[in-house]
Amino acid sequence: MMGVLLISELMINEQIRDKEIRVIGENGEQLGIMSAREAMKLAQEAELDLVKIAPTAKPPVCKIIDYGKYRYELARKEKEAKKKQKTVEVKEVRLSPNIEDNDLNTKVNNAKKFIQKGNKVKVTLRFRGREMAHVQTSKHILDDFAELLKDVATVEKPAKLEGRNMSMVLTEKR
Repeated sequence: MMGVLLISELMINEQIRDKEIRVIGENGEQLGIMSAREAMKLAQEAELDLVKIAPTAKPPVCKIIDYGKYRYELARKEKEAKKKQKTVEVKEVRLSPNIEDNDLNTKVNNAKKFIQKGNKVKVTLRFRGREMAHVQTSKHILDDFAELLKDVATVEKPAKLEGRNMSMVLTEKR
């Protein structure tokens, strides 16, 4: 029907001051091109409002409709569109360089749940104190983590050292 029109941007009744406008009746019939004043008269006779629905058209298009009802319909459409959008969250799983196998498996299972719900997972390997001396030998932990999840996830961002943390991002396999 038309592009995205925000309710607040609509011009109605006396706000419309164009010399000539294309008018559409309440049932969608074309009433032709006329002055804004003539169109206002028609709308008042029908006890309805004149609403400019296509301000960029040449000449602008106005429709004779019940403004309150029209606003309600637009608001409902906006709400529906919002409902259909899916937000992807980034969940974080933290590991340490000397993590035991059972703990690692638990973290893997948590990450798997997050990914299956459609979220991304940031896996962070945190180094403290002297652990910084063994950064390169600990990279295999993140590689193993990705390997254990390869059936459900792919690596979106490979492991990278940032300060005292090494992290990678996993996302759902398409």
